[in-house]
Amino acid sequence: MKKQIGVIGLGKFGLKFAETLISLGHEVLGVDADNGKVMNARHILTQVYKADAMNGKALEQIRLQDMEYVLISVGNSIAASVMIAMYLKELGVPKVLVKAINKDHEKLLFKIGVDEVIIPEYMAAKQIASRIVVPGFVDYLPFDKSMAVKEFSVRRWAGKNLKDLNLTNRFGIQIIAVRKRGQKTYQYIPMADETFQEGDVLVAIGKIDQLLKIDS
Repeated sequence: MKKQIGVIGLGKFGLKFAETLISLGHEVLGVDADNGKVMNARHILTQVYKADAMNGKALEQIRLQDMEYVLISVGNSIAASVMIAMYLKELGVPKVLVKAINKDHEKLLFKIGVDEVIIPEYMAAKQIASRIVVPGFVDYLPFDKSMAVKEFSVRRWAGKNLKDLNLTNRFGIQIIAVRKRGQKTYQYIPMADETFQEGDVLVAIGKIDQLLKIDS
């Protein structure tokens, strides 16, 4: 399931994000105003453009509106990230992700409709602290390219439970969490005899080819 993803800002974080997506088989369009960063990324990414992302017309001409996801990683400029995010939302980009520098920046980005905010320093600090105080703690588990985590909305499975569905034996997948209809939080490691209702959301882990066979 190859995706088309845009990355605005090809500094350390943006380029590493883009490189990882390329290694997973996706197409990445990169944008930066710095000629050196553009040249450095040309042999790595699918397409790279030198452009001022603060220019909404330039973003439209590059066809960022055709991307499924766009990450904004423009250093410490709060004003730039907010303006670019606004342009992308106006262009109709389905999912806009932004690297933020602090919680106030994060709050502002969510107010203008950004879909996801990433604060790398906070994530790294939490992960390291957790590893220290909880021996064996794993915050991020790297998958091979054939593995994925996918959400399913219950329709045909309404009134059934995990025993009835027998997903592990039939498809080799495992349900790891459930979000009940109308709720915002997930319940992890659901009980085998818990009955699902239409509109519940199930989170499964397994091989991508098996996950794609599921009709919930």
